[in-house]
Amino acid sequence: MFVGAVVGILSAATSANAIMNGVGKLPVMGYNAWNAFACNVDETLIIQTAQYMKEYGLLDVGYNHVNLDDCWAMKDRSATGEVMSDSVRFPNMNNLTNQLHALGFYAGIYSDSGWFTCAGYPGSFMHEEQDATTFQSWGFDFLKYDNCAIPFDDIIQEGMIGKYQRMADALAAVAEKTGTTLIFSLCEWGWVSLISYPHLFGISHIRRPSQSQVWLWGAQISHSWRINNDIAPQWSSLSTIINSASFITQATNHYGHNDLDMLEIGNGDLTYDEAKTHFTAWALVKSPLLIGTNLATISQDMLSILKNQEIIAINQDSIYGTSISPFRWGINPDWTYDATHPAQYWSGPSENGTVFMLINTLSEPANMFFNLTESPWIRAGIQYSVRDLWTHTDNGTAVRNFTAMSVPPHGVVALLLKENGNEPAGLVPPCAGEALSQCTAEDGTKYS
Repeated sequence: MFVGAVVGILSAATSANAIMNGVGKLPVMGYNAWNAFACNVDETLIIQTAQYMKEYGLLDVGYNHVNLDDCWAMKDRSATGEVMSDSVRFPNMNNLTNQLHALGFYAGIYSDSGWFTCAGYPGSFMHEEQDATTFQSWGFDFLKYDNCAIPFDDIIQEGMIGKYQRMADALAAVAEKTGTTLIFSLCEWGWVSLISYPHLFGISHIRRPSQSQVWLWGAQISHSWRINNDIAPQWSSLSTIINSASFITQATNHYGHNDLDMLEIGNGDLTYDEAKTHFTAWALVKSPLLIGTNLATISQDMLSILKNQEIIAINQDSIYGTSISPFRWGINPDWTYDATHPAQYWSGPSENGTVFMLINTLSEPANMFFNLTESPWIRAGIQYSVRDLWTHTDNGTAVRNFTAMSVPPHGVVALLLKENGNEPAGLVPPCAGEALSQCTAEDGTKYS
């Protein structure tokens, strides 16, 4: 019923404008300064960061966006209602975007669907087309659109979809006039936001957030949508987000992506293996990949994670836009919601073979075994060559099953399996995996 309601309120023209407009086919890769610097940003920092990205080879491997987050604006609009950039920190937005473009980057900006942004700067409610025109005139290519300061019901008279539809329509109208389309990224957090920031509204008693299920409708009006609350640089945050993503992988495809939030690689107390798991999961579920650390101080280990081109290639697959999905939860029964021990065994198609991701959610090393045909993307009766996407080695041939040995605590294994001829003749049992319970000869004899 919910999906039908969504379809009913979205016009075909709007959907076409939002999705099939030539931008946003693949997940955005780039940089956002919020996780490292919050409001402590200015033009000099942003340009210096872009220069680091170029110097470190991040642009070369696909990180081609540099995006502003909150706090770039003046606290008040102009007398005619235009949003204005901070006169000291961002004195000339066209100068900023021109510099970013000259360095080879797209430029991104931030606004909010409510009265104010989450940091108290002007939101775009009732100024949607005016702001979209301003952002386009400043030379921006990307808009992150947040969810704070929601107007009262008798003013907005919209559900969550309608609140975001307003800016989608504005961007489409501006694109029709100018021929320039911005990538539109919803930051709706996956639930109704009024009670997520109670201090902004003087609310003392908090109800459990109700679900607005952005993954059901986000693709109709945007190119990506946040599925969860803000990320933190701790394993508990990563496992919570991975758990949330495991149930909604069907929502992602070309031109529309579940957004698991900005990367925390290089921040906090994440171990090397946790950072690898973080990057692998985000990349293989086709989330946007936005670096969020201080590049002036990033370690070579963390930089090497961000530059893994074999993992990036899965994220940026131009043939298969779908996310990998769990085929077995592992520690828990399948379909168990557990923020501490999310699904461990994932797979999906790519243009170069079948991708597998194994996550050890335990705090000690573990061997991880699976039958190949547990994945729906694997053919029975075929043996597969095994490519390890982290060691960058070819690891022989898998016949019917595979075991990853001693996966580190909170660590990950990422594999690419390619068909490598028929499996050896005469294997017993004659059927592999779940097919064994119905393994039947042509004359009707069942194997047992």
